[in-house]
Amino acid sequence: MAREAVTPAFPSRLTEGYKAFLNGRFPSERKRFEVLAERGQSPETLIIGCCDSRVSPEVIFDASPGELFVVRNVSNLVPPFETGGDFHGTSAALEFAVQALKVKHIVVLGHQMCGGIKAFANHADPLSPGDFIGKWMAQIQPAADALGPQARNAADYITRLEFAAIELSLRNLMTFPCVRILAERNQIALHGAYFGVVDGVLRVRNPETGAFEPAVDGLEALGRLAPRCD
Repeated sequence: MAREAVTPAFPSRLTEGYKAFLNGRFPSERKRFEVLAERGQSPETLIIGCCDSRVSPEVIFDASPGELFVVRNVSNLVPPFETGGDFHGTSAALEFAVQALKVKHIVVLGHQMCGGIKAFANHADPLSPGDFIGKWMAQIQPAADALGPQARNAADYITRLEFAAIELSLRNLMTFPCVRILAERNQIALHGAYFGVVDGVLRVRNPETGAFEPAVDGLEALGRLAPRCD
């Protein structure tokens, strides 16, 4: 006799978290939700972040509902503009944020200890026959080529590659006509940022020097300043 399929219960942690939201944050921000429902969203900033559960843009920036438009993928990558293929999740989100929402800032938010970057650097074996991660991460090859051969210090190389991947995504953003035109008109600004999972330091790319510097003064002692990625 065939056994009936058991429907798994919804995760209790999520249910409890939702209850806490109903009893805490939702009442305090109910008016904001009502305004967002009536007028729609109008965030000024698009965050392109990583799927990593330790790096939540809304938490890092203490954002309220409606403040940030967030797209997350493996290793916070922006692919170059192209119209072939079938699926363009990141490009679609970028298109909507720029063309429909009229965001004024685009932030590529990288982070320390990125699993996708590590997998690429270590030539990790595929996790499935599809090797979706491997194929996705292959697009950072130009960044790796620019860095040259891996150094003996693997951890340092991975950190440098994390920063280089942010730089590559910023360049790829400029291959999108809608972004390039607005950037050249100073109607949209592109930013690179890097979050230290260990020390909590947010580093922001200095567009003049290419260096990633602490966003808040006085945090230099919490972690080593990131190297410039040429």
